[in-house]
Amino acid sequence: MSRALTYVVFIAIALGGGLTVGVNNLPGEWYQSLAKPPFNPPDWIFAPVWLTLYVLIGIAGARTWLRGHLSVGMLIWAWQMVLNFLWSPFFFGMRMLSASLVVIVLLLGLVIAFVVNRWNADRAAALLFMPYAIWVGFATLLNASIVYLN
Repeated sequence: MSRALTYVVFIAIALGGGLTVGVNNLPGEWYQSLAKPPFNPPDWIFAPVWLTLYVLIGIAGARTWLRGHLSVGMLIWAWQMVLNFLWSPFFFGMRMLSASLVVIVLLLGLVIAFVVNRWNADRAAALLFMPYAIWVGFATLLNASIVYLN
């Protein structure tokens, strides 16, 4: 597979998976009825943020794949995608706030592990994950706050 096609495939995996999970786990009235902390962002911000993050995640995944298909970095990337795609079904689909908190804490750990793993091997891939790490850190705080308030 060519380098360009590798990037297209990885971005498509991240964006396509995120879109599929998002469309099948919409917040709805239940989410609107939850008590939320004052720092809860407006609903419109989530789509553009995730669109941007999924592109960055896909690029970082492609870079990691091109440097070694069966590397530790690639395994971390794959597992963080699994947890990323599981969070919405737990939170919005099954309405399991505490379980979704466990998922997002594990996700945050893997996102940080990816940054650490890639830092010396591929600094660009590590840096591409930094906005993701910040957002997932914020989302973890938000999830924990919603668990506490509800």
